[in-house]
Amino acid sequence: MRAPLCLLLLVAHAVDMLALNRRKKQVGTGLGGNCTGCVICSEENGCSTCQQRLFLFIRRDGIRQYGKCVHDCPPGFFGIRGQEVNRCKKCGATCESCFSQDFCIRCKRRFYLYKGKCLATCPLGTAAHLSTRECQEECELGPWGSWSPCTHNGKTCGSAWGLETRVREASRAGQEEAAHCQVLSESRKCPIQQHCPGEKTPSQKKGRKDRRPRKDKKAAVRPPQPQA
Repeated sequence: MRAPLCLLLLVAHAVDMLALNRRKKQVGTGLGGNCTGCVICSEENGCSTCQQRLFLFIRRDGIRQYGKCVHDCPPGFFGIRGQEVNRCKKCGATCESCFSQDFCIRCKRRFYLYKGKCLATCPLGTAAHLSTRECQEECELGPWGSWSPCTHNGKTCGSAWGLETRVREASRAGQEEAAHCQVLSESRKCPIQQHCPGEKTPSQKKGRKDRRPRKDKKAAVRPPQPQA
């Protein structure tokens, strides 16, 4: 009877030591920082599970990673909540800070923020603000101008089809914005109905062709007739 009892006591002691060791690890300090807010924490990898409402932030160092429980994710990361654990996820490559994977708040250098996206150049009709790194719709476009004369190869006369163009410029913009405002333009096909000076009309050219003299046919040479 003593042997089974001793074995049972040894098993119970081992279970108590395991639980004690786990509690120590949960409140201890690991290489990845303190274990404040952790549910499960190890000395080697830091936190792996956080308390409710906290986000698990994984800091990578080469092939190793260390977990930390934070109230707010650091710059360059955003918080995403899950059923088992809340995590800090990295923003896009062009985002300095973001609200979600598809919505940036601030862009990195050489990029401009426009409607949650980081763009290399601002869209048509917007101005790039260098101080805020944003594209703002301050380039108010005016009405379309009148159509230009119809031209073909730089000439406004002739009997051919040409192109006419009109533009639409920014009506109000500051000095900094005006340098980045783009101008809209459009072109359309048009007939040139004015003849160039000295140029024959198609009907005149046709009549001239009809009046071209014909070559005379050579008269047939008759042999002399014998005299009676």
